[in-house]
Amino acid sequence: MSFQTINPTDGSPLARYPGMDAAEVTAIIGRAASAQQSWQDTPFAERARCLRAAGAILRQRAPEFARLMAAEMGKPLAQGEAEARKCASVCDYYAEHGAALLAPQPVETEASRSFVCFRPLGVVLAIMPWNYPYWQVFRFAAPTLMAGNAGLLKHSPNVLGCALSIERILRDAGFPEDLFRTLVIDTDQAGAVIAHPQVRAVSLTGSVRAGRAVAAQAGAALKKCVLELGGSDAYVVLEDADLDCAVQACADGRFVNAGQSCIAAKRFIVVDAVREAFTERLIARIRRERMGDPLDTRTTIGPLARADLRDQLHAQVRSSIARGARCLLGGELPSGAGWFYPPTLLTDVGPGMPAYQEELFGPVACVIGARDEAAAVGIANDSAFGLGGAVFTRDLARGERLATRAIHSGAVFVNRQLVSDPRLPFGGIKDSGYGRELGAFGIREFVNVKAVSIA
Repeated sequence: MSFQTINPTDGSPLARYPGMDAAEVTAIIGRAASAQQSWQDTPFAERARCLRAAGAILRQRAPEFARLMAAEMGKPLAQGEAEARKCASVCDYYAEHGAALLAPQPVETEASRSFVCFRPLGVVLAIMPWNYPYWQVFRFAAPTLMAGNAGLLKHSPNVLGCALSIERILRDAGFPEDLFRTLVIDTDQAGAVIAHPQVRAVSLTGSVRAGRAVAAQAGAALKKCVLELGGSDAYVVLEDADLDCAVQACADGRFVNAGQSCIAAKRFIVVDAVREAFTERLIARIRRERMGDPLDTRTTIGPLARADLRDQLHAQVRSSIARGARCLLGGELPSGAGWFYPPTLLTDVGPGMPAYQEELFGPVACVIGARDEAAAVGIANDSAFGLGGAVFTRDLARGERLATRAIHSGAVFVNRQLVSDPRLPFGGIKDSGYGRELGAFGIREFVNVKAVSIA
C-alpha cells in the first residue's frame, strides 16, 4: 500500500509515500507511549522552550511551508505563509500561558488541603483534514504537548508532505524523537489505532460522517474524543449595518482558502431593507478576486484540493439553481487543467436547496433574504450545524445580545469576520461536533482533572 499526492493546479503527481503496516504502527505507538512517560515529568519551562523553538522554525521557514501547501492542496502563497505564522502564534501562546492554565487549583474543604490538578492522559491521536494542513495540526499539537501528552497524527493522504514536515519541525525544535509521530495509514487502519490500549483519546477535525464513525469507535473503547466537524456559518446583516464593513467581512470570510474552511462565511442572511444594496456591493467585491495558480502572488483563489470535491460542489450549485436559486456570478466549470472553481454568488436561496441546508465547501456565496431581525435569527438557526457566525449592526448592544443569546453556535463575532484565535475556545454544537480546542478549554480537554484531598 502506498499513497500518491497530486498537484491540484494541474493534476500532476508529486510524491509517493509507502504506507505503514499494523506491526510498524504498533511499534510507533509503543515508542510514543515510552517517550510520553518521560515527557510528562519534564518541567513546563522545558516544554515551553521546545514550543517557542517550533514557533521560530515556522516563522523562519514560512515561505517553504507555503510552497508545500500550494503544491499539495492549492493554497495561495500569501495565505500559506499566514497559516505558518498563525501556527507559530499558537506555539507561543501555550508556551507563555500553558503552565498557568494547568496550575493546581486550591479548593476549600474540611481537609487540611484540597486541590484540583491537571495530569496528562498519555498518547492522543489526531485525525486531521487537508484544508489547513499545518494549522489544524498545530492547534492540536501545541496544547497537547504542553500538557505533557504524546501525539500521533493521521493526516489526509493528499497532504502527507505537510504531515511529515510537521513531525520534523517538532523534532528539530527539541521535542523527544518519538513524542509526536505521523502515521502513514488509511482510514480503515485508524480504528485499530483508536482501540489500541496505549492510545487514550482522539481529536478529529473533519466531516460529520467521519465524526460519527470516530465517535462510535472511541465510545466503544471508552475513550474521550473532541470533534470539530462541518459548518454552515451564518453572517447576519441587519438594516443598520455598516454595509462596507459587512461586505468586506463576508467576502473575506467566504473566499479565503477558496472557501474550503469549516468556519468560512457560508450563508449571508440579509434583512430585506438592505439586501439589494448589500448584493450590489458584494458583486463588486467578488469581482476583485483572482483565480489562478497558487504560486502566482497575484492569486487570491487557488484550485480546490481534489477533483471529487469540485464535482460535489458543482452538483450542489446546479441543484440549488434547478430549485430556484439565481446565479449572479460564476457557477460554471472552467476549461483547462486543474480543479478550479470560480467565485460564485447565488441569491434567492431558500429551504430545500443544498445552498440553504448543506455545507458548501468552496468559493460559493449565498444570499438569503429575511424580512426582519427575528426572521434572520430564525434562518441562521435553521441549520444542522452550529460552528460559528457573525452579526453586523451599528448598535453594539443589539449585536452583543444576538451573539450571546439568540444565535446557536460555538462562536459569534460582531462586526468582524469569524476566525479561530489561540486565546479563544473553538468548537461547535449540533452536527458541528463537541469539545473545544484552543484557549484554556483546549489545553484541558486531554488531561485528567484530578481531585486531591489531604487530611
